[in-house]
Amino acid sequence: MNDIYTPPKVWKLEGENGGQFAALNRPTAGAREERDLPVGEHPFQLYSLGTPNGQKVTILFEELLAAGHAGAEYDAWKIEIMKQDQFTSGFVAVNPNSKIPALIDRSGDTPFRVFESGAILLHLAEKFGAFLPTDPELRAEMLSWLMWQMGTAPLLGGGFGHFYAYAPERYRYPIDRYTMEVKRQLDVLDQHLATREFMAGDYSIADIAIFAWHGQLALGRQYDAAEFLDVASYENVQRWAKAIDARPAVRRGLRVNGSPERTPGAIAERHSAADLD
Repeated sequence: MNDIYTPPKVWKLEGENGGQFAALNRPTAGAREERDLPVGEHPFQLYSLGTPNGQKVTILFEELLAAGHAGAEYDAWKIEIMKQDQFTSGFVAVNPNSKIPALIDRSGDTPFRVFESGAILLHLAEKFGAFLPTDPELRAEMLSWLMWQMGTAPLLGGGFGHFYAYAPERYRYPIDRYTMEVKRQLDVLDQHLATREFMAGDYSIADIAIFAWHGQLALGRQYDAAEFLDVASYENVQRWAKAIDARPAVRRGLRVNGSPERTPGAIAERHSAADLD
């Protein structure tokens, strides 16, 4: 039985909240250190890490380059979140929410920022006219699934992932609660993919976004939870995830900035994405 907690009338932080990420969490925003971000030579400057949200963007960049969009060259700068790089003044200027990924688009006369992974995907897809349906019905379907991913990720990561893998103590109630939700999400995908190859018409940014989270979960790369969640039973999700995982551009995108696919020392902290072949 969990300890009973009676919330106070006004909550106040009393020490660290425990867990692997305790030192990062505060109830306030803003920079904690004055430090500028590095800037490379390519049109896009990406400040990120090889987590699922970061992988969405590097996969799309690699897909754009593979499709012949030379203007999509980018510099990938690794943001070490455990070293609190996301709380430097330079990073906060690009993303005031202090979360990766963050992007500076320097392809025009005036550089500008784009933050939140879904916004970056949509910005790049629209800029290059790629991986985005032109048919109004399919575009609406694709956008619906992209927003679905953005809404479900906190329940998968901050909910299930936190309480199952990262919390300082394991309690049955939150694990059961979020396990049911994640399995429901996988079932939503499995039923949808039973009658179609991709999420909305052809391969799109919706597939990229969902693959980074649910696809990799299905492939056993998230939270060491494949057996616990019985991911193998979602056969349509398995087929879809394996097909996307086999794409060369996806394999390259997964290697950027220290993802689970990375071989230690194989990729410099700063690089041109074209060098990943």
